[in-house]
Amino acid sequence: MSDDFHVFDTTLRDGAQREGINLTVSDKLTIARHLDDYGVGFIEGGWPGANPRDTEFFQRARAEIDFRHAQLVAFGATRKAGVRVEDDPQVAALLESQAPVITLVAKSHVRHVELALRTTPEENLAMVRDTVAYLRAQGRRVFLDCEHFFDGYALDAVYAKQVVRTASEAGADVVVLCDTNGGMLPAQVTAVVRTVLADTGARLGIHAQDDTGCAVANTLAAVDAGATHVQCTANGYGERVGNSNLFPVVAALQLKYGRQVLPEGKLAETTRISHAIAEVVNLTPSTHQPYVGVSAFAHKAGLHASAIKVDPDLYQHIDPALVGNTMRMLVSDMAGRASIELKGKELGIDLGDDRELVGRVVERVKERELAGYTYEAADASFELLLRAEVEGRPRKYFEVESWRAIVEDRPDGTHANEATVKLWAKGERIVATAEGNGPVNALDRALRVGLERIYPQLAHMELVDYKVRILEGTQGTGSITRVLVSTSDGRGEWSTVGVAENVIAASWQALDDAYAYGLLRAGVDPQQ
Repeated sequence: MSDDFHVFDTTLRDGAQREGINLTVSDKLTIARHLDDYGVGFIEGGWPGANPRDTEFFQRARAEIDFRHAQLVAFGATRKAGVRVEDDPQVAALLESQAPVITLVAKSHVRHVELALRTTPEENLAMVRDTVAYLRAQGRRVFLDCEHFFDGYALDAVYAKQVVRTASEAGADVVVLCDTNGGMLPAQVTAVVRTVLADTGARLGIHAQDDTGCAVANTLAAVDAGATHVQCTANGYGERVGNSNLFPVVAALQLKYGRQVLPEGKLAETTRISHAIAEVVNLTPSTHQPYVGVSAFAHKAGLHASAIKVDPDLYQHIDPALVGNTMRMLVSDMAGRASIELKGKELGIDLGDDRELVGRVVERVKERELAGYTYEAADASFELLLRAEVEGRPRKYFEVESWRAIVEDRPDGTHANEATVKLWAKGERIVATAEGNGPVNALDRALRVGLERIYPQLAHMELVDYKVRILEGTQGTGSITRVLVSTSDGRGEWSTVGVAENVIAASWQALDDAYAYGLLRAGVDPQQ
């Protein structure tokens, strides 16, 4: 990629400061590979010398990763006040990391200089000048992060710009203006960046925190004003409420600004990379994240569906395939004919021009949702309902004679959970009993015991999530209960729903649908 514009990722350093994230060295190496595969230009790996984990990361990254697109960046501070740069051990650690690029953090807020560094404004400028020049002389490319720049600019614009000018004249390739407290708004960022660029002539970058919810907007505002270096984190991870989110920034730059900032074809990897990194940090991907969330291109209202049926662009700002995502139609009591027709098409079910059939499905969905079912969260149950209407009968792989679940309270305070199911499958009566760590788990195991011999495909399925909700407008222990079950076969997941006054009965409905859909997904014919 051209050096004219930089996409700089700081997930491994700034992003790792998010509450709940605790990365091992192996985690950091995995994320670095994902980011390099995505095509960012720079990956800030951490602060070598500040902690053993980051020092080890740079050692292992050199040996274990063959970077194809990104350059590895080491982060550190300017020399300490009153210390020769050649004698500062943390500056030495930056060189020992052997990273080709070094980002230095420096104070640009005069009160921080005096209160935090406990030195003079003049010595702070010398610290910037000496450290940048020294590292450049050692063959390193240097970026300088001006910490608290915008707040410092508001207090003393002359001094803040003097820090920028000093770094640039000493050899810093980029001077990054940091909204460290995240309090800026886009118009303010545009005005400051434009003025600093005109007054200093330095190449500028932007580092925005999201405390006002404007980090992405502030980043793009800085680009509008002339910044050519954007610092972001994957999924917006970072301290407090986070940083500017890499994926919306990159998508906006390429799709809205027409600026090629990733290698050809890599933008379509956006959703995959976002979710892969979320898995590594062990945080559930945000369903409503722009561009990459599973709901980013999900449509529920009947009015939207009618328009989308004519032209998807009428209610979508981009083709979701451009960022590796897909359009989804949600089925709910808001559904109209167009929603059902589009959902059928999405599921590969041909509804033809049968208006009576579509109308029947619409009414069935509204009737069921009024009773408490929710099909926008249970696509598998909806598909079973739709196929039952299309085929004239439910897909039944087994008939239930009866089931029961027993919870035994023992004198020692423990509980025993046992379930028995009586079924008919392929003309055979089956009675199966199993224990579990709860009544629903016991029912699930009993179903497996009874059916796996006849349907070996069930061996690959497992319940991966279970949610219970007491529906509004009902009272206490006699309330109507909705249960959502998520099941996986190792290749994908599906969700099913059950509703009843009894939580175990609702769970049984959801399990029944889960097994039926799993067998349908496995290509099993219920008539054979």
